[in-house]
Amino acid sequence: MPTASHGQSTFGALGTFATLLVADPAVLPAARDLLDAELSAIDAACSRFRADSELMRACAAAGSPFSVSPLFAEALSVALAAASLTGGDVDPTCGQTLVSLGYDRDFAAARQETGALRRPPVRAGGGWRGVLLDADARQVTVPDGVLLDLGATAKALAADRAAARITAETGCGVLVNLGGDISVGGPPPGGGWLVGVADDATFDTTTATVEQQQVIVIRDGGLATSSVLGRAWQRGGSRLHHIINPRTGMPARSCWRTVTVAAASCVDANIASTAAIIRGEAAADWLEQLHLPSRLVRHDGAVVTVAGWPDQGRDA
Repeated sequence: MPTASHGQSTFGALGTFATLLVADPAVLPAARDLLDAELSAIDAACSRFRADSELMRACAAAGSPFSVSPLFAEALSVALAAASLTGGDVDPTCGQTLVSLGYDRDFAAARQETGALRRPPVRAGGGWRGVLLDADARQVTVPDGVLLDLGATAKALAADRAAARITAETGCGVLVNLGGDISVGGPPPGGGWLVGVADDATFDTTTATVEQQQVIVIRDGGLATSSVLGRAWQRGGSRLHHIINPRTGMPARSCWRTVTVAAASCVDANIASTAAIIRGEAAADWLEQLHLPSRLVRHDGAVVTVAGWPDQGRDA
């Protein structure tokens, strides 16, 4: 959660919140317009809840090649790379899995349904390998019956794209935070961007109510937090969340409730934090080996830090 007070705008977007900070308050209106444009574009390309999105139309093509925009091709390329880099832990073909668990519409509406599930779990099990992307021709082939879900990476990509575009067009330092996916661009303010890290934020937590456990400084790159608490819901006697283990078709049973990672981009940080939740106990050594500063929080609140994440103070 950014704590610096510069030019700032916070609003709802992509089923979560968006916070925009700019080093020069005078460019805030122009920066907000640019951010709005990026958010609208990523929603039209990648939403699982819009029948007219490119994602839904590509899936509806039922195994036939489908022509896509450069943005959707980029978003799918990032999602497939995430699957490859994590050995399938972050799998973009978990759409039907989420539907079977009741996450079949915008989350704010989906969580209102609390009745027992009527469908068995749907395992992705490496389904990403069957998704074909011809980047040169900008054509996508999604196997019949597969429903894509790019939620693990598309929001982070939008943060990176927006921060880069705002910096390029305004020349100003900027921080974009999309529900915990943070990307910064351009020259930071003196001292860097102050970011508060929370351990137990839920879907209903707001920027005003969040309890910050640590404040760090970031000056470039990205930061991402993945949590089993943020998008959690109840169906019958089951407590569910949106971070899926593709091999079981069920929410990951992780020793971590929250993982925050700093990386060269928000996309990189998001991939690592999501995979860390799924990998459980092995994640700390994995993140250390990747030299990604990370903060992992167990369900009892115990904190593990690796790869130079600060135990105290502000510098990350």
